[in-house]
Amino acid sequence: MKKLILPLLALLAFTACNQKNATKLPIYGDRQPITKTIDGKQVTDTVYATIPPFSFVDQERKTITQQSLNGKIYVADFFFTSCPSICPTMQRNMLTVFKAYEGKPDFKLVSFTIDPRHDTIPVLKTYAEKLGAKADQWYFLLGKKEEVYQLAEKNYLVSVAEDGRAPGGYVHQGWLVLVDKKGRVRGAYDGTDKKQVQQLIADVKVLMEEENAKA
Repeated sequence: MKKLILPLLALLAFTACNQKNATKLPIYGDRQPITKTIDGKQVTDTVYATIPPFSFVDQERKTITQQSLNGKIYVADFFFTSCPSICPTMQRNMLTVFKAYEGKPDFKLVSFTIDPRHDTIPVLKTYAEKLGAKADQWYFLLGKKEEVYQLAEKNYLVSVAEDGRAPGGYVHQGWLVLVDKKGRVRGAYDGTDKKQVQQLIADVKVLMEEENAKA
Protein backbone atom coordinates (compact mmCIF):
# COMPACT_ATOMS: atom_id res chain seq x y z
CA MET A 1 0.00 0.00 0.00
CA LYS A 2 2.69 2.52 0.99
CA LYS A 3 4.63 1.77 -2.21
CA LEU A 4 1.54 2.73 -4.19
CA ILE A 5 0.66 5.76 -2.09
CA LEU A 6 4.06 7.45 -2.15
CA PRO A 7 4.46 7.74 -5.95
CA LEU A 8 0.84 8.79 -6.35
CA LEU A 9 1.08 11.48 -3.71
CA ALA A 10 4.34 12.69 -5.22
CA LEU A 11 2.43 13.13 -8.47
CA LEU A 12 -0.34 14.96 -6.62
CA ALA A 13 2.16 17.31 -5.02
CA PHE A 14 3.85 17.98 -8.36
CA THR A 15 0.50 18.73 -9.92
CA ALA A 16 -0.51 20.94 -6.99
CA CYS A 17 2.64 23.00 -7.44
CA ASN A 18 1.88 23.52 -11.13
CA GLN A 19 -1.79 24.47 -11.00
CA LYS A 20 -1.22 28.21 -10.70
CA ASN A 21 -2.69 28.86 -14.13
CA ALA A 22 -5.21 26.03 -14.06
CA THR A 23 -8.86 26.80 -14.71
CA LYS A 24 -10.03 23.38 -13.58
CA LEU A 25 -8.49 21.01 -11.07
CA PRO A 26 -7.87 17.34 -11.90
CA ILE A 27 -9.82 14.52 -10.28
CA TYR A 28 -7.79 11.81 -8.54
CA GLY A 29 -8.51 8.25 -7.48
CA ASP A 30 -9.99 5.23 -9.23
CA ARG A 31 -12.32 5.84 -12.14
CA GLN A 32 -14.68 3.63 -14.09
CA PRO A 33 -16.24 4.21 -17.53
CA ILE A 34 -19.98 3.61 -17.81
CA THR A 35 -22.15 3.55 -20.90
CA LYS A 36 -25.66 4.96 -20.86
CA THR A 37 -28.28 5.78 -23.46
CA ILE A 38 -29.24 9.43 -23.94
CA ASP A 39 -31.77 10.40 -26.63
CA GLY A 40 -31.32 7.01 -28.24
CA LYS A 41 -27.53 7.30 -28.40
CA GLN A 42 -24.98 5.44 -26.31
CA VAL A 43 -22.73 7.81 -24.37
CA THR A 44 -19.67 6.82 -22.34
CA ASP A 45 -19.18 8.70 -19.09
CA THR A 46 -16.62 8.40 -16.30
CA VAL A 47 -17.52 7.70 -12.67
CA TYR A 48 -14.82 8.82 -10.23
CA ALA A 49 -14.06 7.42 -6.79
CA THR A 50 -15.60 9.30 -3.88
CA ILE A 51 -15.00 9.27 -0.13
CA PRO A 52 -17.05 6.34 1.24
CA PRO A 53 -19.50 6.44 4.18
CA PHE A 54 -18.01 7.12 7.61
CA SER A 55 -19.33 8.22 10.99
CA PHE A 56 -17.11 9.82 13.62
CA VAL A 57 -17.54 12.23 16.54
CA ASP A 58 -16.18 15.77 16.60
CA GLN A 59 -14.82 17.94 19.42
CA GLU A 60 -18.35 19.03 20.32
CA ARG A 61 -19.55 15.40 20.56
CA LYS A 62 -21.54 15.79 17.34
CA THR A 63 -21.69 12.94 14.85
CA ILE A 64 -20.06 13.90 11.57
CA THR A 65 -20.52 11.69 8.51
CA GLN A 66 -19.55 11.95 4.87
CA GLN A 67 -23.11 13.21 4.33
CA SER A 68 -22.34 16.14 6.63
CA LEU A 69 -19.81 17.18 3.98
CA ASN A 70 -21.97 16.60 0.91
CA GLY A 71 -22.26 19.84 -1.01
CA LYS A 72 -19.18 21.23 0.77
CA ILE A 73 -15.64 21.79 -0.41
CA TYR A 74 -13.27 20.70 2.33
CA VAL A 75 -9.65 20.10 3.27
CA ALA A 76 -8.76 16.98 5.28
CA ASP A 77 -5.65 15.96 7.20
CA PHE A 78 -4.52 13.23 9.60
CA PHE A 79 -2.71 14.14 12.83
CA PHE A 80 -2.46 13.51 16.58
CA THR A 81 -2.43 16.13 19.32
CA SER A 82 0.76 14.91 21.04
CA CYS A 83 2.74 14.79 17.77
CA PRO A 84 6.23 16.24 18.33
CA SER A 85 7.20 16.44 14.66
CA ILE A 86 5.17 17.70 11.67
CA CYS A 87 1.69 18.11 13.19
CA PRO A 88 2.18 21.52 14.84
CA THR A 89 3.33 22.98 11.52
CA MET A 90 0.55 21.22 9.61
CA GLN A 91 -2.14 22.52 11.93
CA ARG A 92 -0.79 26.07 11.89
CA ASN A 93 -0.96 25.92 8.11
CA MET A 94 -4.46 24.45 8.28
CA LEU A 95 -5.33 27.47 10.41
CA THR A 96 -4.08 29.70 7.59
CA VAL A 97 -6.46 27.92 5.22
CA PHE A 98 -9.27 28.26 7.75
CA LYS A 99 -8.72 32.00 8.09
CA ALA A 100 -8.66 32.43 4.30
CA TYR A 101 -12.21 31.05 4.04
CA GLU A 102 -13.57 31.65 7.53
CA GLY A 103 -17.34 32.02 7.54
CA LYS A 104 -17.84 30.47 4.08
CA PRO A 105 -20.82 28.13 4.58
CA ASP A 106 -19.80 25.77 1.77
CA PHE A 107 -16.21 25.29 3.01
CA LYS A 108 -15.04 23.03 5.87
CA LEU A 109 -11.85 21.58 7.34
CA VAL A 110 -11.59 18.07 8.78
CA SER A 111 -8.76 16.78 10.98
CA PHE A 112 -8.82 13.04 11.76
CA THR A 113 -6.87 11.92 14.82
CA ILE A 114 -4.76 8.80 14.34
CA ASP A 115 -4.31 8.34 18.11
CA PRO A 116 -7.80 7.58 19.47
CA ARG A 117 -6.45 6.26 22.78
CA HIS A 118 -5.02 9.62 23.80
CA ASP A 119 -7.08 12.04 21.72
CA THR A 120 -10.39 11.85 23.56
CA ILE A 121 -13.17 14.36 22.91
CA PRO A 122 -12.02 16.70 25.73
CA VAL A 123 -8.45 16.57 24.43
CA LEU A 124 -9.58 17.39 20.88
CA LYS A 125 -11.80 20.20 22.13
CA THR A 126 -8.99 21.80 24.13
CA TYR A 127 -6.61 21.43 21.18
CA ALA A 128 -9.09 23.01 18.75
CA GLU A 129 -9.83 25.92 21.06
CA LYS A 130 -6.13 26.68 21.65
CA LEU A 131 -5.59 26.60 17.90
CA GLY A 132 -8.44 29.03 17.30
CA ALA A 133 -10.60 26.68 15.24
CA LYS A 134 -14.35 27.23 15.11
CA ALA A 135 -16.32 24.04 15.69
CA ASP A 136 -18.95 24.77 13.05
CA GLN A 137 -16.35 24.97 10.27
CA TRP A 138 -13.41 22.85 11.42
CA TYR A 139 -14.13 19.33 12.67
CA PHE A 140 -11.61 17.39 14.78
CA LEU A 141 -12.80 13.81 14.45
CA LEU A 142 -12.42 10.78 16.69
CA GLY A 143 -13.19 7.29 15.41
CA LYS A 144 -12.11 3.67 15.63
CA LYS A 145 -8.46 3.34 14.75
CA GLU A 146 -8.89 0.70 12.07
CA GLU A 147 -11.62 2.71 10.34
CA VAL A 148 -9.59 5.92 10.36
CA TYR A 149 -6.47 4.20 9.05
CA GLN A 150 -8.34 2.46 6.25
CA LEU A 151 -10.01 5.71 5.25
CA ALA A 152 -6.66 7.51 5.26
CA GLU A 153 -4.77 5.05 3.11
CA LYS A 154 -7.46 3.78 0.78
CA ASN A 155 -9.48 6.92 0.14
CA TYR A 156 -7.53 10.04 1.12
CA LEU A 157 -4.28 8.40 -0.05
CA VAL A 158 -2.40 9.32 3.12
CA SER A 159 -0.06 6.79 4.72
CA VAL A 160 -0.44 6.37 8.50
CA ALA A 161 0.94 3.78 10.93
CA GLU A 162 1.60 3.16 14.60
CA ASP A 163 5.33 2.82 15.21
CA GLY A 164 6.81 2.67 18.69
CA ARG A 165 10.21 3.74 17.33
CA ALA A 166 8.87 6.99 15.87
CA PRO A 167 8.61 10.28 17.80
CA GLY A 168 5.22 10.21 19.50
CA GLY A 169 4.65 6.58 18.49
CA TYR A 170 3.12 7.24 15.06
CA VAL A 171 4.27 7.98 11.53
CA HIS A 172 2.09 9.68 8.95
CA GLN A 173 2.26 11.82 5.86
CA GLY A 174 1.50 15.50 6.14
CA TRP A 175 -0.78 15.93 3.14
CA LEU A 176 -3.64 18.40 3.19
CA VAL A 177 -6.21 16.81 0.89
CA LEU A 178 -8.68 18.92 -1.09
CA VAL A 179 -12.10 17.33 -1.67
CA ASP A 180 -14.92 18.71 -3.82
CA LYS A 181 -18.66 18.89 -3.19
CA LYS A 182 -19.16 15.42 -4.68
CA GLY A 183 -16.60 13.84 -2.35
CA ARG A 184 -13.87 13.49 -4.99
CA VAL A 185 -10.18 14.14 -4.24
CA ARG A 186 -9.01 17.14 -6.28
CA GLY A 187 -5.53 17.76 -4.87
CA ALA A 188 -2.97 17.06 -2.14
CA TYR A 189 -0.49 19.54 -0.68
CA ASP A 190 2.45 19.30 1.70
CA GLY A 191 1.07 20.71 4.94
CA THR A 192 4.56 21.69 6.11
CA ASP A 193 5.35 23.78 3.01
CA LYS A 194 3.99 27.35 3.06
CA LYS A 195 4.18 27.66 -0.73
CA GLN A 196 2.08 24.55 -1.23
CA VAL A 197 -0.38 25.76 1.39
CA GLN A 198 -0.74 29.04 -0.50
CA GLN A 199 -1.33 27.00 -3.65
CA LEU A 200 -4.02 25.07 -1.79
CA ILE A 201 -5.72 28.32 -0.82
CA ALA A 202 -5.64 29.41 -4.46
CA ASP A 203 -6.95 26.04 -5.65
CA VAL A 204 -9.88 26.19 -3.22
CA LYS A 205 -10.89 29.38 -5.02
CA VAL A 206 -10.49 27.65 -8.39
CA LEU A 207 -12.72 24.82 -7.17
CA MET A 208 -15.32 27.23 -5.82
CA GLU A 209 -15.43 29.00 -9.19
CA GLU A 210 -15.78 25.64 -10.92
CA GLU A 211 -18.69 24.71 -8.67
CA ASN A 212 -20.34 28.13 -9.13
CA ALA A 213 -20.07 27.79 -12.90
CA LYS A 214 -22.01 24.51 -12.72
CA ALA A 215 -24.73 26.18 -10.62
